Amino acid sequence: MKLRNIAIIAHVDHGKTTLVDRLLQQSGAFRDNQRVVERVMDSNDLEKERGITILAKATSVVWKDVRVNIVDTPGHADFGGEVERILSMVDSAIVLVDAAEGPMPQTKFVVGKALKIGLKPIVCINKVDRPDARVTEVVNEVFDLFAALDATDEQLDFPIIYGSAKQGWMSDSPDGSQDQGMAALFDLVLRYVPEPKIEEGSFRLLGTLLEANPYLGRMVTGRVFAGSIKPNQPVKVLDRTGKVVEQGRVSKILAFRGIERQPIDEAEAGDIVAIAGLEKFNVADTLCALDVSVPLQAQPIDPPTLSMTFMVNDSPLAGTEGDKVTSRMIRARLYKEAEGNVALRVEDSPTGESFIVSGRGELQLGILIETMRREGFELSISRPRVVFQRDEEGNLMEPIEEVVIDVDEEHSGVVVQKMAERKAEMLEMRPSGGNRLRLVFHSPTRGLIGYQGELLTDTKGTAIMNRLFHEYAPHRGEIQGRRNGVLISNEQGEAVAYAMWKLEDRGPMMIEPGWKVYRGMIVGEHTRENDLEINVLKGKQLTNIRTQSKDEAVRLTPPIRMTLEKALAYIEDDERVEVTPKSIRLRKTHLDPNERKRAERAKETV
Repeated sequence: MKLRNIAIIAHVDHGKTTLVDRLLQQSGAFRDNQRVVERVMDSNDLEKERGITILAKATSVVWKDVRVNIVDTPGHADFGGEVERILSMVDSAIVLVDAAEGPMPQTKFVVGKALKIGLKPIVCINKVDRPDARVTEVVNEVFDLFAALDATDEQLDFPIIYGSAKQGWMSDSPDGSQDQGMAALFDLVLRYVPEPKIEEGSFRLLGTLLEANPYLGRMVTGRVFAGSIKPNQPVKVLDRTGKVVEQGRVSKILAFRGIERQPIDEAEAGDIVAIAGLEKFNVADTLCALDVSVPLQAQPIDPPTLSMTFMVNDSPLAGTEGDKVTSRMIRARLYKEAEGNVALRVEDSPTGESFIVSGRGELQLGILIETMRREGFELSISRPRVVFQRDEEGNLMEPIEEVVIDVDEEHSGVVVQKMAERKAEMLEMRPSGGNRLRLVFHSPTRGLIGYQGELLTDTKGTAIMNRLFHEYAPHRGEIQGRRNGVLISNEQGEAVAYAMWKLEDRGPMMIEPGWKVYRGMIVGEHTRENDLEINVLKGKQLTNIRTQSKDEAVRLTPPIRMTLEKALAYIEDDERVEVTPKSIRLRKTHLDPNERKRAERAKETV
């Protein structure tokens, strides 16, 4: 059967997964009576809850006797490591662009990578049914983007298709209708995407996606570049340098058929398949016949820009809510994650009791922590820190990000002011339709830690921020951190409503009555700059004297709700987030007040 391999690349929430849903439905991948969930490619719980794609996934459809392998990729820059590898597996890409928002930072990042390796993309203008759609301007913006990314003349001559993935239609013109379906897109793919290039020589496959299957063990998905492979065939694995990692036999070959994976007797060159049976076969390694000695070239991966320290939870409440609490278990889980996620780096700390995990951004690391707590882990997490580098002259270099903020005109002043405080440099400010402005900045990653929540507060929830790693540049100096101190519990026990009510003038609380607290735990935000120790356990003194006036009713102000991302952004260097399957608590690194004072004095002398 003839083959076509394509990836769908776009910015977050531009409709990739919905488009794949429609392609599967209209190609006959589902039975008429089959019950299919929405966003069928979003396989894990976090993807369904947040409405974002975290892991890249492959599927395939058959159209006019041609099998089209489709790879759905994440749209968020934090998971860009997945996209960079996938581009080596396909022969073209559908660049999906929102008809109102236009090309966004992640589109720019992925398209740049695709053009660099010589792919000729198809541009698909999605959501043309939006009332604020500006189709012609968006097409021009896409052309300008391709030109700015040094596209060749052939790449600039890209085909354009318009439609609405939600309504399930695509057409050669923006004023198509729902009756047309996806046929125009399928036909364009068959016409424009080249057949897979087949290299000469023995069997070679480049691993691009890794997963652990409960029945088959380690499974690696990749594209067969040359030759063919059958189950039980002896093979070897070469790493990027050409060193032999292991030799073994392929136990099973699975091909993508709709949303199912079916075992096949032979995989031919050009196809995308999943291979099981090897223990050390990893992402970016080459699986090949025994006579091959040169590995396939893997795409380089951009470096991590943010790191956090993962520690054992050593608070007084440790072990009461989770069942995986030892450093051995945490270490094994983190190294297992790093095997499949090439954008993640895990190192043991010098003391050996904690682990330094580096990734692309807060969201990527936040998703890892959330996944671990759902698996029953208890962790203590440090404040996110950026990964600095030094140039040849020894100057300190820090990561700079390109930040695009879409905001209502009335709120633009406060956004510009806050970004200036964070040492950001404004590049452009232009209207984006509907009384909204698009602001573009180059900002240090340090300054953006924790800004998302503040931005939403400042703009009444109307701003949209997108960020993308730009380059390493000279250090931009000190950035003002959190201005308020915190309220710290000085006793262990259960919080009492009466005590909290009496302390409300000290600042807003982060806990509720009846919650367990311990000495050194952060229970609220102080109204002043210094930290303050308070007692939230003190009950009302009861006497046998009665008066006519009834006791005052205790009415508490609702507490500040701390989500995981909010907590990680809130803490300072001397604080930690305690994460368990049931709770997210904030605490000081040193729970004893005397130890805290000693640590502060030591810091001042340094």
